[in-house]
Amino acid sequence: MKTRSTYLFIALFLPLSLFSQNSIRINQAANAFLASLNQDELKKVNYSFQDSVRKKWTNLPVGMVPRPGIQYGSMSDKSRLAFHRVLSALLSSQGYLKTTSIMQLDDILNTLYQEAYDKGEIKKEFLTQMQKLNWAHGNYYISIFGKPGDAPWGMNFGGHHMALSLTSDGKKISMSPYFIGTDPSEVKSSKYAGLRVLSKEEDYGFMLINMLSEGQKSKAILQQAVPKDIITNPNSQQRIDTYYGIAVKEFTDAQKAVLKMLIQEYVHNFEHEKSHQMMDKIAATGMDKIHFAWVGSLENNKSHYYIINGPDFLIEYDNVGFQNDGNHIHAILREKGNDFGADLLKMHYLESKH
Repeated sequence: MKTRSTYLFIALFLPLSLFSQNSIRINQAANAFLASLNQDELKKVNYSFQDSVRKKWTNLPVGMVPRPGIQYGSMSDKSRLAFHRVLSALLSSQGYLKTTSIMQLDDILNTLYQEAYDKGEIKKEFLTQMQKLNWAHGNYYISIFGKPGDAPWGMNFGGHHMALSLTSDGKKISMSPYFIGTDPSEVKSSKYAGLRVLSKEEDYGFMLINMLSEGQKSKAILQQAVPKDIITNPNSQQRIDTYYGIAVKEFTDAQKAVLKMLIQEYVHNFEHEKSHQMMDKIAATGMDKIHFAWVGSLENNKSHYYIINGPDFLIEYDNVGFQNDGNHIHAILREKGNDFGADLLKMHYLESKH
């Protein structure tokens, strides 16, 4: 008879893929969401997998760049419940809470502007200008490309400070590019004072740069102005194809440990299997091949920026703000060569009869 300890050994040491059902859960959750919609809503949300819209995204407010798909706030409670099952299948608990908090932060931002106007701190014209940008908890849009299942399919979920891009071959997933942001990065007033949705992306960055010796800082810190946005934003033709800053092979073990924590803060937003697959790939390529670069202040509430650039991935983080007060985060994680599942789909087609 097998003992309890035998089953525990199997659960701990057999490859996760032997019993992981997560790809099935993602497909089932997406299909359940589609089944919750009526015919008019399906026309808004469902696109061909080949539609060029699948590869388009933006980090600008909806009032400046309208999004395709169905508006989250227009859906029934039944459909919103179903969509949250999709998010919780795709994301870890930390990633799910960041996503929903970024949405909620839009309503808080509207409240902050209204309170500033009521106190006479801003003019009516400025308040109206901000309101026309149409950021709100319900103003996020969902598009699904193809039919969730064995064949390739995709999903985009986007709005102000969120661009989540899923591509699946039915078994594996890509989540690149993955854009997140917060405004404000730290709420300074109202009953929400102190709220920091992307706190560790900032804190671990400062922890790392301030751990470096003066000699290491002279290599890591770039002598230039802090960019006004992430360089690899979708409206820019610029791409980061050069390694800047200091090579991680020059880090101490303690510094490498903090860098790993910072990378994981982005990667571990995804569900368990995807995040560990990415971290395993980074480890296999070698942490020593990563470069880290910093621009700007070494203190918070002042403009700062960093890049973590490795052979397999790129993380770019920018915190400037309209007041140059380091209180408005834009950040992106990309799997190199796998934006919108490019590598994933290439392997799928090579291994199939297409």
